[in-house]
Amino acid sequence: MVMDSLIKRYSYTITRNDFVTAGKSSSDIKGNLKAIGIDAKTIRKIAIISYEAEMNIVIHSMGGKLHCDIYEEKIVIVCEDEGPGIPDIDKAMTEGFSTAPENVRELGFGAGMGLPNIKRYSDEFKISSSDNGTIIVVTVLI
Repeated sequence: MVMDSLIKRYSYTITRNDFVTAGKSSSDIKGNLKAIGIDAKTIRKIAIISYEAEMNIVIHSMGGKLHCDIYEEKIVIVCEDEGPGIPDIDKAMTEGFSTAPENVRELGFGAGMGLPNIKRYSDEFKISSSDNGTIIVVTVLI
């Protein structure tokens, strides 16, 4: 089995409830992918995935990390957050289901499309969750 060689990794620390800088990581990823010549269709997918993941960390966790790993034939987004975890992943994957608090909904977030959109725009989607946090690994083929 041949392992893909990592070309570049972009890593970001995402802070809980930081709506002022929320979205900056996904915007930075989009700019970096454009600068290295990734096609527009792939950039759009990665921008949606990374934004939805970033907002989930801001809204639902105690904070976390978002990584964008670029390989020759794929881009992998890894999101790792700190608690409280997702009690029912199947329910959380249902379009329209949201546990976002009212103050977040008043800001226009929390429509229950985050995880479904992440899965929709990925070629591979993996999620695991416990009381300690959630890990999402998404692959988009180039």
